[in-house]
Amino acid sequence: MEKTVSEAINYRRSVRIYKDTALDPEKVKACIENAVLAPTSSNLQLWEFYQVTDPDVKQKLVHACMGQPAAKTAEQLVVVVARKDLWRKRVKANIEFLEASFAKNDKEDQSNRKKFVFDYYKKMIPSIYVDFLGILGFLKYMIFNVIGLFRPVYRQVRLSDMRIVAHKSAALAAENFMISMAAIGYDTCPMEGSDTLLIKKALGLPSGAEINMVVGCGVREPHGVYGSRFRVPFEHVYKRV
Repeated sequence: MEKTVSEAINYRRSVRIYKDTALDPEKVKACIENAVLAPTSSNLQLWEFYQVTDPDVKQKLVHACMGQPAAKTAEQLVVVVARKDLWRKRVKANIEFLEASFAKNDKEDQSNRKKFVFDYYKKMIPSIYVDFLGILGFLKYMIFNVIGLFRPVYRQVRLSDMRIVAHKSAALAAENFMISMAAIGYDTCPMEGSDTLLIKKALGLPSGAEINMVVGCGVREPHGVYGSRFRVPFEHVYKRV
């Protein structure tokens, strides 16, 4: 029986040693389908997910992950990739979707809303994402901060800021994936310790793609969870204002 959300969150642990038990690739794929339902900045969905089941590719990734047990014993690997470089295609996809949606819904005057959303995707998003060697981003950062002296303004406009935005969205999706896996009794371990260049080569990724994390997938060995869960006391991280 599938676990509730709270049960899945409590069940999920970073498992570093897995049993030699096959996973249903279609079930893992279904969990990735849940991943893409995660919230994402401006609905740009600047992510890709690679479900690695091929033994040869998996071995390359194990090597790139420096032989970590969480990769070496995993039955499958899922690579979460941030694709900030695809922002133009994602903007185009959003505009096409919105045009079709507005065309279907003619029950009320939508001119103001249409103008706002199309200006957002056709003007605002390009003004933030367009850059050249970080120079435009720095200039935009200075201009936006001057504007910020007089009113609230979006300040994350540098190249480094937009990379962070893409990675945050990818990480939100990765969490959806891992909780979905936990809900059906499958285990995962997110890994950042890897040679990302080797991973990109193994998957044939372009230079603009960035590895967000590699997730080991399998069924846990009892000793595959390294100790009891530790969290900083809740009152140290929770603030009500």
